[in-house]
Amino acid sequence: MRVAPAIELNAAVRAELEKLMRRRTTPQRVVERCRIVLLAAQGLQNKEIAERMQVAPRMAALWRRRFLQLGVEGLLKDAPRSGRKPSITAEKVAEVVTMTTQSKPEAGTHWSRSTMAREVGISDSSVGRIWSAHGLKPHRVESFKISNDPKFAEKLEDIVGLYLNPPEHALVLSLDEKSQIQALDRTQPGLPMKKGRDQTMTHNYKRNGTTTLFAALNTATGEVYGLCQQRHRHHEWLKFLRLIDETVDAQKRVHIICDNYSTHKHPRVQRWLSRHKRFHVHFTPTSASWLNMIERFFRDLTENRIRRGVFHDLEQLIMAVGDYIDHHNKNPKPFIWTAKASDILEKVTRARAALHKG
Repeated sequence: MRVAPAIELNAAVRAELEKLMRRRTTPQRVVERCRIVLLAAQGLQNKEIAERMQVAPRMAALWRRRFLQLGVEGLLKDAPRSGRKPSITAEKVAEVVTMTTQSKPEAGTHWSRSTMAREVGISDSSVGRIWSAHGLKPHRVESFKISNDPKFAEKLEDIVGLYLNPPEHALVLSLDEKSQIQALDRTQPGLPMKKGRDQTMTHNYKRNGTTTLFAALNTATGEVYGLCQQRHRHHEWLKFLRLIDETVDAQKRVHIICDNYSTHKHPRVQRWLSRHKRFHVHFTPTSASWLNMIERFFRDLTENRIRRGVFHDLEQLIMAVGDYIDHHNKNPKPFIWTAKASDILEKVTRARAALHKG
């Protein structure tokens, strides 16, 4: 006759098992397992335990073996099961992933759940689960622009150096203009947000003029200087530079980060800079406006104040922009730049290699 492996309990383990059996919140199945182990510790065989507890002998053998392997913890939870056999084979999953990433539907630019489901013969929801498991989103596309500036690396290191290690006794300002800000008035009044309904806004609008915001962000403090102008020529750019010259402490040098827009390099601007030696201009690379920190402020301004605003005239728009800047400057917070120039350059190098390879 086969003899079941013996179980020996020390005082601490026996007390823990008895405590589990007495506790009111212990599930009945766990109490049953504890009793099996305690009877096995008395020297009873699996058949004897099964007869005494009126369970199948294989159950007594199972929990005796589980306790010997895992201890008390092995009695508290069932072992994981394999689950039901998947209805969609691994080959079908691989086919969906391959078709999604390497082909296009007939007369279409990208797959949808329904078109893919019809093509491979499974349900729409199954296609959705496969895409979700593999991180595929065919309905979305990300835009990109790789700078072809021959001095990209040099300009990148210069500007990132100003962000991460600004010079002493100097002010680093990120400058740019946000042109063509439209004063849009809606043709019909919208409805306010309420429970179960979003705020509404008609897509029809009346344009009441445009303005250009010239703005400078103090990269150290987050404070913003702003000036709205009708146009964005070199005349207006010079006017903004004069405003900064009057505002900033005369004892400080001023490092300006801006893009290489022709207005910023106009001969009159160059002459003005040559007469004001404390100003030092650092141009961002071509097609790299993301390197200019003021763009982050412009994004927040658009999202928080302009996009959903209603302006009956141009003056209302200019006042709204001014109020937003004033409110921002009451408690300014700098945008923290964390990316190193070497990391950005490595990423751009990889992107160029992939683009040329394709």
